[in-house]
Amino acid sequence: MIEKIKERLSKVTYPGFKRDIMSFNFVKDIQVQDEKAFIQIEIVSANKEVAKELQQGVEEALKDLNLKELKLEIKQPEPPKERSNSQSGKNIAPQIKNFIMISSGKGGVGKSTTSLNLAVSLAKMGKKVGLLDLDIYGPNIPRMLGLSEQRPEVIGTKIKPMQALGVHMMSMGVLIEQGQGLMWRGAMIMKAVEQLLTDVLWDELDVLILDMPPGTGDAQISVAQNIPITAGVCVSTPQMVSLDDSKRALDMFEKLHIPVAGVIENMSGFLCPDNGKEYEIFGKGGAVELAKDYKCEVLAQIPIEMSIREGSDSGKPVSFYLPESVSARRYQEAAEKIWNFIEKVNQEGGANNAAIQPVMNGKSACSS
Repeated sequence: MIEKIKERLSKVTYPGFKRDIMSFNFVKDIQVQDEKAFIQIEIVSANKEVAKELQQGVEEALKDLNLKELKLEIKQPEPPKERSNSQSGKNIAPQIKNFIMISSGKGGVGKSTTSLNLAVSLAKMGKKVGLLDLDIYGPNIPRMLGLSEQRPEVIGTKIKPMQALGVHMMSMGVLIEQGQGLMWRGAMIMKAVEQLLTDVLWDELDVLILDMPPGTGDAQISVAQNIPITAGVCVSTPQMVSLDDSKRALDMFEKLHIPVAGVIENMSGFLCPDNGKEYEIFGKGGAVELAKDYKCEVLAQIPIEMSIREGSDSGKPVSFYLPESVSARRYQEAAEKIWNFIEKVNQEGGANNAAIQPVMNGKSACSS
């Protein structure tokens, strides 16, 4: 009987989506005794109408089994508290609990390196982690994760994420030929972003890290409109030209009403492999003042280490292969701070920031 119930539940689509509740892994328990069935379903939406529609769908799917009794329990999260600067928006990937947007005002600051090492660090904490490379024009994550020569598995019309080092990954870099340039305009970018969220068979994840393209353009807006970002992380370097651009990234978070976990300062000093001394060849500490201005914290100051460059080129990130290195320890500390921030955001009502609002006057606190 349980198998018959599973078969019928696999035809019950989640309201508003084309996937069924079994493939979403929303069915948590099925018990049958004396032709009486107990089914527990856990969904990520707090909308009561979603639960009502789902209950009707389940009851309709099982009615021909002639059960004497059907006890259906649908568990939902608490509705988010009212927030003055945001509205509840849609989530086109409801099986993912949290989203982290890694962004920067300019390219070349180590954003993808940061995204990858944070993903690995969170996976080492026991979290189920996904990494989506949304840097459409320069997708580097596959090489950094050692997957540049592989191609993802296609299941029907969907793509299965690739896995390495405890991280589920998808990138345009594994969907196009190496070296192929993409000359896409805004509408094409926004459609690609949406498809990388909906046409990929993401598992039920604790967190999906979004490695964004540099700047504050179409991809960022498309993401904010389609999923509730739980936390934003700004990546910068100590130079003033980088810090000026980082302010634009933080202003973008404010305009999109994304809670900001903090700033990561890359290239924060050079660790000489010969004598172990640290030299501030690009300066150091500029992100500290930036964080003060935007009332958030510096999550980590990552030095220049030969091992970071070597690990990125060879597909062996330091957070996994050199966990005792200075950089790996700092990435791990940053990951722990970010996760604590995510828990705080969720306790205070969650991230329901998908609608873009008018800009508030002045700089707001970086946490919603």
